Amino acid sequence: MRQGSSASRLLLVGCAAPAAAFFAAFWLLPVALLLALPASKGWGTYFAVLTNSRYLQSLLQTLGLSLTVTLVTLLLGALVGITLARQRFRGRQLLLSLLTLPLSFPGVIIGFFMILLGGRQGVVADLTHALGWGRFTFAYGLTGLFLAYLYFSLPRAIATYTAAASAMDLQLEEAARSLGASRWRVARDVWIPELAATTLACGAIVFATAMGAFGTAFTLASKFEVLPITIYNEFTNYANFALAASLSITLGLITWLVLWVSRRIAGPTAF
Repeated sequence: MRQGSSASRLLLVGCAAPAAAFFAAFWLLPVALLLALPASKGWGTYFAVLTNSRYLQSLLQTLGLSLTVTLVTLLLGALVGITLARQRFRGRQLLLSLLTLPLSFPGVIIGFFMILLGGRQGVVADLTHALGWGRFTFAYGLTGLFLAYLYFSLPRAIATYTAAASAMDLQLEEAARSLGASRWRVARDVWIPELAATTLACGAIVFATAMGAFGTAFTLASKFEVLPITIYNEFTNYANFALAASLSITLGLITWLVLWVSRRIAGPTAF
């Protein structure tokens, strides 16, 4: 028995060793270097995002944009998702497939779509020019980023709410209606509590995705700087690796904290 137990332990160690080595080399070591790098320029580098007005503005703009995108995504995603879950009509599956199609596109492609729509040579600019109003553009600032982030995030919310609403207990809604509850009362007393965990989990993921989005921002953020672009500029254009690491830590801590809090409230089964 002891020999068998020893052989099992050796086999377990042998199987776990490659995974442990991979984890140490490609996650633990880079994260340790990232955390230690700002100290080479002084401990104040860790707080540069709070002491430098440019970095603080970039952080606040990123937070504001991400929060706005998250709220609008949840609202539209819930409305569309619940409708698709409750209504049965011809072409429903095709419509759901089309609505979730942007899930297959990377952020750069989403940015390219926005340029085709609202860029200098886009459809809107050509239309306003033909009407004699000049070439109107919106792709390269806050409006373009917001629409692109929304376009990128909305399919995830629609798919999540559709699945969650389909799994809801219809008897609760039927009981509320039988007691004379109005549509708004049913939404308040049945839908919102039933979908609360889904809303919290989906909102956390949308927020984290918007905070760290780079491809879309890199394509469109020429007039509105967000933190991922600030980080990219620091280590690519200025070779300021310590400051880039500090900003990366700030971004990572914020997104991790939001995901951790939402997971604690909603429960692990919501993710």
